[in-house]
Amino acid sequence: MNLSKVLQINGDKYPDREALLFGEQRITYRQWNEQADHLARHLQQKGIQRGDRVVLMMPNLPDFAILYFAILRAGGVAVPINARFSREEVAYILEDCQAGGIFVHEKLFPSVAELAGMQPSRFHVKTGPAEGSWESLEDWKTSSPSGDPPWFDPTTLTGEDEVDVLYTSGTTGCPKGVRFSHSNLLTVGTMIAIEFEVNLGSRVLHMMPLSHSAPLHLMFVSAVIVGASHVFYPTFTPEVFLRLVEQGRITHFFGAPVAYLLSMGEPAFREADLSSAKYWVYGGSPLSKDQADAIADAFGKEKLVCVYGLTEAGPSGTLMHHRDYHEKSGSIGRRGALFTEIEIVDEQGQPCPVDRIGEIRLRGEGTMLGYLNRPEETMETLKNGWIYTGDLAFRDGDGFFWIVDRKKDVIITGGINVYPKEVEDALTSHPAVQEAAVVGLPHPTWGETVTAFMVPKPGANPLDEDGWLKEVRRYLAGKIAEFKIPGSVKMLTGLPRNASGKILKHRLKEIGTEADSYV
Repeated sequence: MNLSKVLQINGDKYPDREALLFGEQRITYRQWNEQADHLARHLQQKGIQRGDRVVLMMPNLPDFAILYFAILRAGGVAVPINARFSREEVAYILEDCQAGGIFVHEKLFPSVAELAGMQPSRFHVKTGPAEGSWESLEDWKTSSPSGDPPWFDPTTLTGEDEVDVLYTSGTTGCPKGVRFSHSNLLTVGTMIAIEFEVNLGSRVLHMMPLSHSAPLHLMFVSAVIVGASHVFYPTFTPEVFLRLVEQGRITHFFGAPVAYLLSMGEPAFREADLSSAKYWVYGGSPLSKDQADAIADAFGKEKLVCVYGLTEAGPSGTLMHHRDYHEKSGSIGRRGALFTEIEIVDEQGQPCPVDRIGEIRLRGEGTMLGYLNRPEETMETLKNGWIYTGDLAFRDGDGFFWIVDRKKDVIITGGINVYPKEVEDALTSHPAVQEAAVVGLPHPTWGETVTAFMVPKPGANPLDEDGWLKEVRRYLAGKIAEFKIPGSVKMLTGLPRNASGKILKHRLKEIGTEADSYV
């Protein structure tokens, strides 16, 4: 079985069922299948063959879904990339994956317009009118492919064929391409359909970027598998989110924690009718217990689920239903999701005892084929079928897993390890702190100094950074060990994040290093 075949089957079984929705636009499963097939023939006319990679730089719109399957229908490999990438980043990916072509939305076109003359790709296509060397997607949609090439038979694709390449979020630098097979996606999509009861009557809202693994592989693919309806919106804003859930009778939504936190602060939140929701799913970055409790109280703990995973694992990992274990808010759960194993191991790869910090490793049928063009890094991450996540955690006496921090983010100050998440959780419990991130910055004496970047809540007492430092030291005294208390505090209006909501700690280190101050 392959994903292209799944869409063809659903086009036959549910021809008139609404599949893709955006504003007033409605596309049925039969139309989706037919349009993907039509564009696949254009791709083959351009020379796209089995295994060729095609880049998609598109926001969350029906065209994304149609083109994604058109690429698969032609035997190609889809490479969805972040809509916010710069020209240099797009050029890097086109070269890295040796793309046979690229599709770009017209609103994103100005940032990459010059690439047609710089890249050897076989075609460059944009939505809207043609421009220079860029062809028009609308022209492709309304014209028949010329010539009569030997059309590729998509039924010959197997579960082991490559289906897409996702580039990691690049929170620490240059992104890496992660390769997946049809079998990988069918596994994790089925996992979500079963775990979260995604079915024929479901209406799944896509507001998180479909260039990222959880929105694409979990929510999008699961909805395709069962023939559910997809509701699209290009970007997340709290007010639009609340309106779409209410008007669209949304049943399932996945968002980064910040999406829920921002929505709770909207004036319209109290009056919004969100009763259609069956599952609110969050993941992508850790939450403190206070934050997790606040979201559960606002959205309903009976519907809220925390998911933990890794792009390289599909993503697959763990999940925790707040309805069952509300007292364990802040944990990532006590079991692997369907088809997934999880362990915490030491440096020698041996399982850690209760309460001992080690590295999380994951194993399942959703696990990546490997990194693109990076065999050494593949071997470092993927060992004997296990994905070594780089996340440090421990398991408590009740069997629940608790993330401590990223292995690479551990701060070493005066020879002592400090785990930033512990400090961040303490900081965000302050009634005037909206969010906080902690990093280690170079220090001439201690090696690194614990540095907090904080965003105050609206209406908080105005303090300069020296004032906040004194307040932080006062507040944290007795809550955490003295050596963990930040030696420097920097105030921001917002923390830098990537499109999936993850905090860019390498950018914070750049900001802190530019300031070049030690306390």
